[in-house]
Amino acid sequence: MFTREGRRLALNVAAVAAVAISMTGCAATSPMNTGTSARYGLGSTPTPAQIAGWNIDVSPEGGGLPAGAGSVAQGAALFATKCVACHGATGEGGPGGQLVGGAGTLASAKPVRTIGSFWPYATTVYDYIHRAMPWDKPGSLAPNEVYALTAYLLNRNGILPADAVLDASTLAQVKMPNRAGFTSAQTKDDVVPTRCMERCKP
Repeated sequence: MFTREGRRLALNVAAVAAVAISMTGCAATSPMNTGTSARYGLGSTPTPAQIAGWNIDVSPEGGGLPAGAGSVAQGAALFATKCVACHGATGEGGPGGQLVGGAGTLASAKPVRTIGSFWPYATTVYDYIHRAMPWDKPGSLAPNEVYALTAYLLNRNGILPADAVLDASTLAQVKMPNRAGFTSAQTKDDVVPTRCMERCKP
């Protein structure tokens, strides 16, 4: 005669066994095992256009930058309408963080890490704006707009002149002030430089 606890344990064991048997049966007839995925209508092979929609990364050297161009002046107008709420009127501060300034502060007790003082690659500015900005509509900016905003921010940080125009070629050639700030000095020919993330040597 089972006690109440014994009956409950027996029922639980039976339930687990039933689930295990059921899963075994599913595995035996799953589309992955039989090659019959088409019969269930699940999934599809992505088209080249669908893949292209997700393949938007930009490498530090500029690989992946799209066609298009934008000027500092165009970027200033865009910034005034799309960016000031988070980054301030000129990019020097706001709820979304400071984008401009900080030159010469990285070795200080209170480093100011901005695009101009900290970021090692100008192409990353394009990549980040394209992927994530504006915060409420990420990915909504056209390539020309992203080039223009990138040009404006680099100008505000003293890296580009006011008449600069960026495209895939010119952006890849921009050298940032902190380009070498993430890699330690190489002392031997057979040693690959390692990235320094904190308490780095000058």
